[in-house]
Amino acid sequence: MDQQDAQQATISRITTGMPVVDSAGTEVGTVDLVQRGDPNAVTVQTPTADPGSSLDELIEATAVEEPDVPADLAARLLHSGYLKVSTELTRTGAVYVPADRIGSVADGRVLLAVGVADLPSEE
Repeated sequence: MDQQDAQQATISRITTGMPVVDSAGTEVGTVDLVQRGDPNAVTVQTPTADPGSSLDELIEATAVEEPDVPADLAARLLHSGYLKVSTELTRTGAVYVPADRIGSVADGRVLLAVGVADLPSEE
């Protein structure tokens, strides 16, 4: 099993409402959204078929959807998978956890491999 498969196996064990704890043991919040990775997700590259404004239109169309982060980060999150975590630790009330930042799932809790300060906040 490669790293991507391992990440997807871990993320598939996470459900909404699970508590999230960062690497320092800080209670971050609860899982609001679980998004499995999509290796075929749109990435921010020059389109090959239609060099017109289709990419800009696509970015605008997805701007109000999840994940609510800058386009380059959104592409990475969609590709690898992520969690959206409701938290009172940020001004926006939510952070995103890329699949590769999830340490483990144990005892009904999501344990992160990083501190909450290293997570991107919702815009």
